[in-house]
Amino acid sequence: MTALPEAAGSSRGRRLLRTVPAYAGLTVIAALVLVPFAWMVSSSLKRDNQVFTVPVQWIPEELRWSNFVEIWDRIPLLTYLGNSAFLSLTITALQVLTGSFAAYGFSKVRFPGRDGLFLAYIATIAVPWQAYMVPQYIMMQRAELTDTYWSIILLQAFGAFGVFLMRQYYMSIPDDLCEAARIDGLSEYGIYRRIMLPLSKPALASLALLTFVNTWNDYMGPFIYLTSNELWTVQLGLRSFVGQYEAEYAMIMTGSVLSVLPVLVIFLFGQRYFIRGIATSGLKG
Repeated sequence: MTALPEAAGSSRGRRLLRTVPAYAGLTVIAALVLVPFAWMVSSSLKRDNQVFTVPVQWIPEELRWSNFVEIWDRIPLLTYLGNSAFLSLTITALQVLTGSFAAYGFSKVRFPGRDGLFLAYIATIAVPWQAYMVPQYIMMQRAELTDTYWSIILLQAFGAFGVFLMRQYYMSIPDDLCEAARIDGLSEYGIYRRIMLPLSKPALASLALLTFVNTWNDYMGPFIYLTSNELWTVQLGLRSFVGQYEAEYAMIMTGSVLSVLPVLVIFLFGQRYFIRGIATSGLKG
């Protein structure tokens, strides 16, 4: 009778020996990832001549909160943040809509050539953006859409990765639900809206978060298509600020912190759905 508790204790000990090094390694990796962000926050509260001191002074003797007030007078940061927010929210909404709708067709609607068409569409992910960057610009220029938000919105409203992510999630939903809905007289649009969307909230949140972060951090797209200062995103605005005030390192770090905060807040609120959606989307191929 004593063998069972001893075996259970031995099993727990072995699990503990495996998990402790794993958690320790993850803690070290997380710390290494957070070090640049911590240095950026610390530098934003310093004077310019204190940013690159050796050794690094992680907690400044004088916290210069005035940097976060002064930055708004140096550049139209509110305009840049608003432009980035508009583009990110618009493109995110469109990609969630188009990606989920196309994924429903590729996963739950049967038609000739469906799988081949899906593979051909997903294969476009492997094509580097630089290969079709010039043709895209020529198209937008001839359509007279350069220096407008339409050029970026139209080019980024559809994404092969979003279709792939949502299809993988939809494949984990039993086909019997759709068949039963069809028997009850529900249309394909009704199945998509009333059954698939409510069941795929984690995957939708994951796609929305990934799209928002990618659009917010995009530099090359706005750099190519937007020339008017009032249309610039926060990435373009910060790059211009670096060029004008390249010696004011503390102020540069202050602008960088403000540009990261919206993404950080959204990720903190949506990480639960993001992790669940990514994990579930890989259950079936």
